[in-house]
Amino acid sequence: MKEFKITYFFDKEHYIRRFIHLDSMEQAVTLVKSERGRYISFTDSRGIYHELDTEKVRVTQVAEYFRSIK
Repeated sequence: MKEFKITYFFDKEHYIRRFIHLDSMEQAVTLVKSERGRYISFTDSRGIYHELDTEKVRVTQVAEYFRSIK
């Protein structure tokens, strides 16, 4: 499984990041497209619960993420 970082930008200063685990970039993009125009919810790595109206997002970025081990 690969890790992907999804960043939802509302403007230059405000964004939310979400990390998901899927097998391919194509699956990650398909997931983002399927969530377009809906409310989604997720818990981030700090344990904070988010509800997001994807209709209010101006830009969405999807990128494979390579976590460094500390």
